[in-house]
Amino acid sequence: MRPATLREVVERARGDGDWDHHLQNFLDAFYALDGHTVAQNAMIAEDPGFLGQARPDAFLGGVGEHLARRWRLPVIPSWVRHEARYLTTAMFVPDERALRNYLLCVSPVSFRPRLIFTGPDPLQRARFPYHRGVVRMPLTFPQGPEAAALFEARR
Repeated sequence: MRPATLREVVERARGDGDWDHHLQNFLDAFYALDGHTVAQNAMIAEDPGFLGQARPDAFLGGVGEHLARRWRLPVIPSWVRHEARYLTTAMFVPDERALRNYLLCVSPVSFRPRLIFTGPDPLQRARFPYHRGVVRMPLTFPQGPEAAALFEARR
């Protein structure tokens, strides 16, 4: 059975150390309730506690805040603001040097202040409600004179 709350994600991960696996299963359960904002809000409302590892603890804070913002839930849980939910050294997901500048630009606001840099919609899964749209960055950028004109207009 999938974890029904972020607290259950942490409890299960304390037992086997596989927080990412439990988080993925939680996200499937969360997305299965798409449109039921009260039920989804209850899934992230309770402070899940800590795993005692900086990266997972910060990432879970980002998850709680991102889900609340992304799906327009009634409340962003207060537990996401605990100081232990923020890193002091940057984390890139994926940790590929060639992607770092891109990730710096597209990371959601819920992850960026935590020094976690991800793609624009980092919690996508097969059960993700794609009919509601995804966040994308443009694949083409202005070139030549068009780019120069945009640059000059912003000066």
